[in-house]
Amino acid sequence: MSAIAFPDPQTHEFPEWVLFGDYYYDARDIIGFGGDLSVENLKNAYTKGIFPWPIGNMPMPWFCPEKRAILEFAELHIPRSLAKEGRKNRFSFTMDKAFHDVIKNCSAAKRPDQPGTWITPEFVQVYTKLHKAGMAHSVEVWSDENNLVGGVYGVDAGGVFCGESMFYKVPNASRLALMFLIDHLRNRGATWFDIQVMTPHMRKFGAKEISRGEFLAKLKETQAEGLDLF
Repeated sequence: MSAIAFPDPQTHEFPEWVLFGDYYYDARDIIGFGGDLSVENLKNAYTKGIFPWPIGNMPMPWFCPEKRAILEFAELHIPRSLAKEGRKNRFSFTMDKAFHDVIKNCSAAKRPDQPGTWITPEFVQVYTKLHKAGMAHSVEVWSDENNLVGGVYGVDAGGVFCGESMFYKVPNASRLALMFLIDHLRNRGATWFDIQVMTPHMRKFGAKEISRGEFLAKLKETQAEGLDLF
């Protein structure tokens, strides 16, 4: 597998449209297409603020969005109902105990705003390898019967956590996984994490969008702190 020479997103000129077949696609968020979905390329991409997100049958698009969604922990909003649910201690939480199971469940989760999943079998395989390499991480939520009922996974981009996906099998399990993750990251010195693309769910928690340039500067500044998140 060959390494992708990603351009610098700060200086790259993003085209407005690209043509594939008979269709033009909005490319203002895409820094490049194609190349291997490998551990090496993922490591290189995430540390530069880039991530893969497949679209149909076109060569793999690599994204660095014009508007980037992040969650500043100081601006976190926890709904009262969720805080109350957390105090019930109905679940137990672990980290990196069942990464493969978490990403598999995320790939199978039904999402009303999406017709399918971007977490293909190839993604599951490669991100599991990335986990074994120490860069991808998961939080697991367990029931009293020791069943996996929720979780979240993402990538450590050199001291900045990039959230990828969540799933739940019982109400609030994924949201409580997120709260557990944030507490962990705070304890490690983090003050924010990357959501990549805004969702209504994350907006309710206080997430916001910033410009590409602001995000890349923030990423570089935080990476320079040398935080050990996991």
